[in-house]
Amino acid sequence: MGVAEDFERCIAGGGIAVFPADTVYGLACAPGDAAAIARMYALKGRAPEKRSATMWFSADALPALPARTAAAIRSLVPGPLTFVVGELGIRVPDVPLLRGVGVAVLQTSANHAGGPDARRLADVPADIRAGADLVIDGGELPGTPSTVVDLTRYEDHGEWVVLREGAVAHAALEAVL
Repeated sequence: MGVAEDFERCIAGGGIAVFPADTVYGLACAPGDAAAIARMYALKGRAPEKRSATMWFSADALPALPARTAAAIRSLVPGPLTFVVGELGIRVPDVPLLRGVGVAVLQTSANHAGGPDARRLADVPADIRAGADLVIDGGELPGTPSTVVDLTRYEDHGEWVVLREGAVAHAALEAVL
């Protein structure tokens, strides 16, 4: 079995995975599994009311979105961007190790809340690694988190806002959006 299959099996079984994204190491679990979500948030020390983005590993797997918004997202993924569309956070990373993963995951960075982002697996706190059901080493990562872009008003008004500066520059977004 390959890494992608192990990852899918872990998520489908209610597990939590530490994995390499295209930016920093992350934690992932099934988006509809309340027990796994509670465990993931507890490992991280994240407040339950703080939202996390849903990650897909292919743009083809994204949920139905309004046409203009969907076209904008598809033109920018895969890559180090997180999009906010209403209540939904959307992320499609470029992770060769996990290409072909067919399940969506709820994800957050693999660090303690407010702590430094993990560029290497060794940077992920030991208690988080020990508490995860699967730990995937993807080597050293760039270390800059994804840029977060709010597209909530994009469909009707063409408006977008960068909520967090990150790996993708504002100018690169302007060229597409």
